[in-house]
Amino acid sequence: MKQLLLIRHAKSSWDDLSGSDFDRQLSGRGLRDAPIMGRRLAERGLFPDAFLISSAQRTRTTAKLLAGELNFPEADIDQRDALYLASPATMLQLIRQTPEYVQRLALVAHNPGITELTNQLANTDINNIPTCGVALLDLGIDSWRDAGRDARLVDFDYPKRQQL
Repeated sequence: MKQLLLIRHAKSSWDDLSGSDFDRQLSGRGLRDAPIMGRRLAERGLFPDAFLISSAQRTRTTAKLLAGELNFPEADIDQRDALYLASPATMLQLIRQTPEYVQRLALVAHNPGITELTNQLANTDINNIPTCGVALLDLGIDSWRDAGRDARLVDFDYPKRQQL
């Protein structure tokens, strides 16, 4: 069964508004939160077989920090311009193109698309996935081309969530 980690990029900085939104860096909090969330995933054995990410600076840095904690090679992170502020439909189209050897895909992108896609796939009503939040979905499929049906939200974690 295929699993999907839908991850919103870590907290970005609003200190320098002279640059483009695409090039915004992570804030200090974002730089702290991403490795924490990577360690939480690793502690639970949730190692992705592939990373598919928006090519925006804040998602690239988030993915690099997550990958470092998950022993995932940074050079194997797949960056896509189409995921920058993408709609759920665009994200789903790219998910459906995932190679079949991948059992667990981590997709790092932006809101509102990440929250909307989570709700659409798992028939949930999450108001907002916070920065560096992670929704783990069991897709109930054997082939990525069938993504979009029968998903189940297995877990929802985010940096400020109290850990047991």
